[in-house]
Amino acid sequence: MTPQPNPEAGAAVKAADRAHVFHSWSAQELIDPLAVAGAEGSYFWDYDGRRYLDFTSGLVYTNIGYQHPKVVAAIQEQAARMTTFAPAFAVEARSEAARLIAERTPGDLDKIFFTNGGADAVEHALRMARLHTGRPKVLSAYRSYHGGTQQAVNVTGDPRRWASDSGTAGVVHFWAPFLYRSRFYAETEEQECARALEHLETTIAFEGPSTIAAIILETIPGTAGVMPPPPGYLAGVRALCDTYGIVLVLDEVMAGFGRTGTWFAAGLYDVVPDLMTFAKGVNSGYVPLGGVAISAEIAATFATRPYPGGLTYSGHPLACAAAVATINVMEEEGVVENAASLGASVVGPGLRELAERHPSVGEVRGTGMFWAVELVRDRETREPLVPYNASGEANAPMAAFAAAAKKAGLWPFVNMNRTHVVPPLNTSEAELKEGLAALDAALSVADEYVK
Repeated sequence: MTPQPNPEAGAAVKAADRAHVFHSWSAQELIDPLAVAGAEGSYFWDYDGRRYLDFTSGLVYTNIGYQHPKVVAAIQEQAARMTTFAPAFAVEARSEAARLIAERTPGDLDKIFFTNGGADAVEHALRMARLHTGRPKVLSAYRSYHGGTQQAVNVTGDPRRWASDSGTAGVVHFWAPFLYRSRFYAETEEQECARALEHLETTIAFEGPSTIAAIILETIPGTAGVMPPPPGYLAGVRALCDTYGIVLVLDEVMAGFGRTGTWFAAGLYDVVPDLMTFAKGVNSGYVPLGGVAISAEIAATFATRPYPGGLTYSGHPLACAAAVATINVMEEEGVVENAASLGASVVGPGLRELAERHPSVGEVRGTGMFWAVELVRDRETREPLVPYNASGEANAPMAAFAAAAKKAGLWPFVNMNRTHVVPPLNTSEAELKEGLAALDAALSVADEYVK
């Protein structure tokens, strides 16, 4: 689709937004949202006709790009047939979506509880864990994000938690491994893994194993920095959970459905959790949908005992029809394989090449279509390009980098001192190289702030 400029319409959209829309995570008078006129594939455009290659996949959810015709058609067909129906009934789209998801989840995670998104999937997973164990506490990592609802934001380990953290949510945070900024003075991945596991087991011991219901981890942390865990870490956490009777919850809301080059990131580490949350890529975000994949043991807890939780729109037919179509498209078009192949042959090598030429790049890390570029003022000291949780003038270097990327036709994912490279999984090789060229130009701006 060729963007057609219509600035008058764009001005009207912008005026209505500014008058009535209350935006999330924002100081309302300090933001200037772009008015979007349309989107297709890996691109979107504004009302002035400017087109942007989307290296954010929306919020890391348009895994098959915008407006995929087969998914749009499936939503239209489902709307004509049955737009909605209450969750207590068996509905074809709901049943088929659950079957297709269960076929791809690891181990015996064969029961699917549908939610409206990732945050409420986390809410219900933790409720299930507490009810299953009869224990109150949950352990979660710093440098994590699990959602914006009350329990999900309390287990979150980044600054978005602070304003809502009452200190009474039964949550204890610990340090997960991250060698580049190690909290354990480690020099190798092996040391980082061993020391992180020792730290976690010590935390369990001092908190009291009999009080801990669950440990929740993003299989690969997303917004916090795309930090693949070192070999052996997740297996070690699984072993600790088995030893102490703790439920292991893996959050795959961002990493799941092909983002890492496999259906679920847990498959990269050969680890099976007791509960796994998902959302985003399950239907490319076309209609809100999330869920919890549940092990046989935990499902049995509620075989004759009612589960005390539910949502009016659980397993909404339109959302489930979109999920069925999305999963089928991903199979038919080799989308997961494309993410793995181009991630290994184009994105990873391309980012590492940029790192060699730009002193502002401290580290490149990731897999599949799930990458982060750590920007620094000093490679030797690893001082971040901007301070932790910077805003205003302190965040000027990252703001300048983002502006340069947009000027080059790339919409970047920027968080703290990082840019994440998370395009749709079916982005072509040519589009990826276009995006890398735009990143090259933007990194030259970041280089100006290097000491």
